[in-house]
Amino acid sequence: MMFKDRREAERKLARALERFRSANPVVLALPRGGVPVAFEVAEHLRAPLDLLLVRKIGAPGHEQLALGAVVDGLHPQVVVNQEVMEMIHPPRGYLEAVEKHELAEIERRRRLYLGAVKPIDVKKRLAIIVDDGIATGATMKAALQGVRRNKPSHLVLAAPVAPLSIGGELEAECDEVVFLATPEPFYAVGLYYANFRQTTDEEVIELLTKAREVWAGSSGPRSGRLSLGDYEE
Repeated sequence: MMFKDRREAERKLARALERFRSANPVVLALPRGGVPVAFEVAEHLRAPLDLLLVRKIGAPGHEQLALGAVVDGLHPQVVVNQEVMEMIHPPRGYLEAVEKHELAEIERRRRLYLGAVKPIDVKKRLAIIVDDGIATGATMKAALQGVRRNKPSHLVLAAPVAPLSIGGELEAECDEVVFLATPEPFYAVGLYYANFRQTTDEEVIELLTKAREVWAGSSGPRSGRLSLGDYEE
């Protein structure tokens, strides 16, 4: 076990991302477990917080096999696994029909968590995607590809724990990764937390509401913030 609970992990991750504070970032959380961690990061960086919802597109008759994924955002993106598509050859119109269904589910979940609040536009912004841990990296890879298509100026992936073996693959989909621990062999995210209780929908809603209130109560992006072009590690 590397972390007592998400609270300890999120504080450590927020400090590890301190160097991005002056670059006017936006923080994107994968629900549900990623929201508490992302909330702490956003608060520490004085950044707005948004959700990043990802829905898998399963192959016909083999739903566990991913043809691709639909990635949330101001401009939702469909990420296709071309290798699986060529192997399965789904019927004409299948991808479009499933895409429509999953977009509707994304909208339903977004309304559950955020009401009528629109997604934050990441174009020309430093975007930091946060989760409480990464196991296989398949969902995160699709998330990174989808966000990348919305043209952030810089894309960062951050998590307290992830297997060393997927680091290179995920690094190829973004500008940099920030992992606090990369154990190998890797078993399951929950094994690296002493307390890894499930985050509830109610907690997600509460944290997102609080994040919006904090952001609205501030002056928004601080005047005089550096742009990413001015930022140096």
